[in-house]
Amino acid sequence: MSSTEQTPAGGTETPVGDPERTPRPARLAAAAAVAGVEALGLVAGGLYMLVRALTGTSGDLTGAVTGAVTLVALGLIPLAAARGLWLRRSWSRGPAVITQILALPVAWQMLQANSAMIPAGAVLGVLAVTGLVLLVSPATTEALGIRRPGQDTP
Repeated sequence: MSSTEQTPAGGTETPVGDPERTPRPARLAAAAAVAGVEALGLVAGGLYMLVRALTGTSGDLTGAVTGAVTLVALGLIPLAAARGLWLRRSWSRGPAVITQILALPVAWQMLQANSAMIPAGAVLGVLAVTGLVLLVSPATTEALGIRRPGQDTP
């Protein structure tokens, strides 16, 4: 038995068990999507704050620009995690889990506000809980090649 297979196009060999050839588990794809949506939300919020700061509708220019840059920079973390999850990189689960854990208190604070932030807080809370459930799923762990405690090395 060979450790390689021939592709239908002919001639090119790919290792058996190659992650690129096996189907991506739906839970892993969904976890990547959740992280991506959170990243887009952070970047969009940062860009909105930046536009408001530069157009003069914000009272404190320095504070608004600092907040905007911070949100955009924070958006890069779940964006990198989403890409890593999509590409099945085991390192990506850590930043994705941390993002979900940090999103929970933010969602709680948004839900405590008496404003239009309540629906956004509810959406963020649902995304964070959903993301956590998807990230700790055995299917996700296996797809990322992460061994569980007590699991034998192949």
